[in-house]
Amino acid sequence: MKKIFAASELGLEEFTKHELHELGLLPSAKASKTKRSQNSTEKGGIEFDGDLKAIYRANLSLRTASRVLVRLGSFHAAAFSELRKKASRLEWERYLAPGQSVALKVTCNKSRLYHSNAVAERVVGAIGDRLNKQALLHEFVGEAENESPQLFIVRLVNDHCTISVDSSGELLHRRGYRLETAKAPLRETLAAGAIMASKWDMESPLIDPFCGSGTIPIEAALMARGIAPGNSRRFAFMNWPGFDPNLWKAVLADHKRQFPYRIPRILASDRDAGAIRIAQANAERAGVADYIDFSCQAVSAIEPTDTGWIVTNPPYGLRVSANKDLRNLYAQFGNVLRTKCPDWHVAIICSDLRLLGNIGIRLDTSLSMVNGGISVKLARGIVETC
Repeated sequence: MKKIFAASELGLEEFTKHELHELGLLPSAKASKTKRSQNSTEKGGIEFDGDLKAIYRANLSLRTASRVLVRLGSFHAAAFSELRKKASRLEWERYLAPGQSVALKVTCNKSRLYHSNAVAERVVGAIGDRLNKQALLHEFVGEAENESPQLFIVRLVNDHCTISVDSSGELLHRRGYRLETAKAPLRETLAAGAIMASKWDMESPLIDPFCGSGTIPIEAALMARGIAPGNSRRFAFMNWPGFDPNLWKAVLADHKRQFPYRIPRILASDRDAGAIRIAQANAERAGVADYIDFSCQAVSAIEPTDTGWIVTNPPYGLRVSANKDLRNLYAQFGNVLRTKCPDWHVAIICSDLRLLGNIGIRLDTSLSMVNGGISVKLARGIVETC
């Protein structure tokens, strides 16, 4: 068994934890009380124990995680010689294909070894010592491409070094379907988290009246149909020397059996015709276009029928020009909710509490998230009957 860390954006950790429970990769709450748990939630993700199959399953199925990291080693290192010697004992060969280059993301905090470039130099030297040949270092720029070098995460805190290998490659929000975006796109992981936080039952209707490039309705359709978010992409672990294609096929088949699909009504609209065109194309690539009703219309034109959910990401603050007044739009949205959507559940992503106040309904704004570097609130509530 290995220590595995499912990294997630700030605010999404509890949803990632819930997903791991659903996948059976974390013990149930009852089991955690009856025996000592080896799993922990911390800022930025969840640590758990698992084997190769768990690594495959987490990458394939987690909707709110950004990376899946595997612990390679952990040791004390207060001198460069100690760092290189101990790092050279790690099994680097398990994660590097012949001739594959290496990328390192190094952070140092409260340690005698505080220069990240010098730490990276010693770690590269340690890899060369282990493999009996010089390792080729490739600059890490924050985003991985499909054919990228293997990324390792090196953390030094209080003279303790932890080295992990990235099993994901490209960040997990890159599902493969969103080749086009409208203005101010929403990350797929945040869209999935917003849907989970809304407690949508995946049977009642769901509406997004500000759908943009379609991320929220597409993620909702993927959830309802039981389609794994990583179904159409590659992962870094597929380049590892020990990659097991038969095990991977079995994991794909297991997911399809574990998550039967539903077909609720999902409606997506936007007043921008270009955004609707992009959203429809993205839905086609995701394989869910037949399960979403797209329309080009203003928020005032929505006509809900049965009681359901509204999950949306309307324009706000930094997403639009500074001189654009959005108060009227939010007030209009609130009027639509009160007159047309009584008793509906709502979940609204917004960075400006003053704009949310113009909606005129009670909203819980306690849940904070990050969208594209912007701190946002996910405001949730139930529309009261007029």
